[in-house]
Amino acid sequence: MAHKSQAGGIEKNGSLSSILYCKSDLKEGSLQWVKEPLNGQVLMVLNMANNCSATSFDVELCAEKLKSLGVQVAADQWSRLIQDAVLKPEVRRYMLYNSRAFQIAIAVVFYMSLWTNIYSTVQLCSFGRYWEASVLVTLAAVAVTVVVILVIDRRQRKINMNTDVRLAAVNEIFIKHGLILGITDALDGPHNILQLWFVHFRPERCLQSLSAHIMDLQRTRESGLRHSLDQLCVVMEVAFQPDPGTEEEALREESPLLSSVNLNKEPVTCNELLHLVPEGPPEVMAQQLLVIFSGCYVRLLVTGRLPRAVAGGHLEHSSVPCPCQFIETTVLNTHQSWFTGR
Repeated sequence: MAHKSQAGGIEKNGSLSSILYCKSDLKEGSLQWVKEPLNGQVLMVLNMANNCSATSFDVELCAEKLKSLGVQVAADQWSRLIQDAVLKPEVRRYMLYNSRAFQIAIAVVFYMSLWTNIYSTVQLCSFGRYWEASVLVTLAAVAVTVVVILVIDRRQRKINMNTDVRLAAVNEIFIKHGLILGITDALDGPHNILQLWFVHFRPERCLQSLSAHIMDLQRTRESGLRHSLDQLCVVMEVAFQPDPGTEEEALREESPLLSSVNLNKEPVTCNELLHLVPEGPPEVMAQQLLVIFSGCYVRLLVTGRLPRAVAGGHLEHSSVPCPCQFIETTVLNTHQSWFTGR
């Protein structure tokens, strides 16, 4: 069975754990087979059903396909990172609740409950018995539902700390080999499937441009730069480490009077705010930004949600921005904070 995606023509096997492979120039309705892949070109997609029976992507088949594409990366270097990043039960459950199918179901339930509540309220008024009242109720419910859908869609354009950022460790490995990864979900009939996208990207020119932009911001708008980067943070749960002297005193005070009593205490944990992009040389900060936002960039690229590109990008024959343009206009925009993590 064959079908077309936004990235171009894709050949798909029958199994949900199949590998998809395409080469395109990212123009709608066009397919161009080339010897050397272009920046921003989808090379491969891994599919996996998001249910209890499927536990992992087909790592062996993926490794063989990467080798055929000239990417020499040992599977043990990245397979465990992908498993820990996006295939844990809690992460897959989160993706299911944020999937398109679940959002459609929520929108339908929201519309029906809203229409019922507005209609029952209107019936208390004198004009509620006329048929025009039902039309007005329907229009009002549709308008509010559309606004809610648009708000949800806008949130989908923001970086997702629970999925995009979790792929940073994997992208740190693959970006050295000219690949960046992103994950999306899609509907295959009644089934929800996870899609892991492999996109060709050479970071050299973007790193150089992004480093120069950060250096300029450090000279001219350092406070605005720091404010933008301070929003890129996650909360980590870490074990509390008390001072040795305080710990010994606390143990003496809490020791049981009877030696037969076994005192087992749970480890004390606390929340710590971790900045994803700490202060450092512009080159290091640029590298960190590219690694962190690669997953979000790929997700928006393959779903067609990237903004229009401006002149001077590093994607050949494409109307979408390159990663450094995307980061500069959304993350490092000191005049407008477009990106707030979710």
